[in-house]
Amino acid sequence: MSESTNLERRRFVGAAAAALGAARLGVIGSAVQQMACAALVERDEGALPSFSGATEWLNSPPLTPAGLRGKVVLVDFWTYTCVNWLRTLPYVRAWAEKYRDQGLVVIGAHTPEFPFEKDIDNVRWAAKEMDVNYPIAVDSDYGVWRAFDNNYWPAVYVADVNGRIRYHHFGEGAYDETEKVIQRLLSESGHKTDSQLVRVTPRGLEVAADYGTLRSPESYLGYQKAEAFASDALQDAPRTYTVPRLALNKWGLAGNWTVKGGSTALNERNGKVVYRFHARDVNLIMGPPPGSQPVRFTIKVDGKPPGAAHGTDVDDQGNGTAARQRTYQLVREQKSITDREFEIQFADPGVEAFCFTFG
Repeated sequence: MSESTNLERRRFVGAAAAALGAARLGVIGSAVQQMACAALVERDEGALPSFSGATEWLNSPPLTPAGLRGKVVLVDFWTYTCVNWLRTLPYVRAWAEKYRDQGLVVIGAHTPEFPFEKDIDNVRWAAKEMDVNYPIAVDSDYGVWRAFDNNYWPAVYVADVNGRIRYHHFGEGAYDETEKVIQRLLSESGHKTDSQLVRVTPRGLEVAADYGTLRSPESYLGYQKAEAFASDALQDAPRTYTVPRLALNKWGLAGNWTVKGGSTALNERNGKVVYRFHARDVNLIMGPPPGSQPVRFTIKVDGKPPGAAHGTDVDDQGNGTAARQRTYQLVREQKSITDREFEIQFADPGVEAFCFTFG
């Protein structure tokens, strides 16, 4: 599958989530409302596809549609850096725990976006770090993705005890609706369930975006998908960059970097990435390549330490360390949301930066 297809899939999910948030505020027209509602569909979509394309299983022996007959099955497509998926995780975890003894099996199909997400040790780390304790079909070759004809992260499919897919939802949201489908399918199969819905306490990256103030889209830093770089990139070769004056949602580099197809890599210490943004949260997918030393970094917002606005991966002075390639939460603004300038400076070379996301 092409990189451009992946980007369009993520754009749809982000746009649908933003539309849902805006719909709650009553500030969008019917066309966008229809787009948001189109992400929520209930119908008989045929038989539960095979999981034979999985390259490995975690937390479980391999599972099959035949072996799952008699169970309600929820399949959750995820990739561990995806902030949209991370915001859904508290609900999926809670459903897996609440309804496990009543006949629900949750399967997480981990289909990677970035090359480092194919590394099984990284997937094991993510599953442990994020408390993903239900069965995981490691889908590094996209075999399960193709079997479901799936197009999005995150995506949820729910099958009944006869192995028929009865519901799906793409993107964030629709948590109550999804859980009611689970309850109904369990009841149809003779299992007793209460009508109470789970209550969750999201933490860090799991907290839903503030769509009422969000004005910055995700932004890739590799030249294959970068659309907001404020300079001319020299592809796949070192260059010393300086940050130009930035308009909103533009970013620049300072120092010696190599802009690659899927990432931007720092060659010398003290390099910076600067981004002009409008959002509550700033997150960055980054880290040193496998086997490399951790990289120290410091962030600033409008030229100052973040203070109380620091994310979970930095202190109030903006200091942090990138030890592996993952999503880092760097800013969570506590006050009014306005146009601001974010800066991250790396004290050590070697870091690779892949994508900014905002919330």
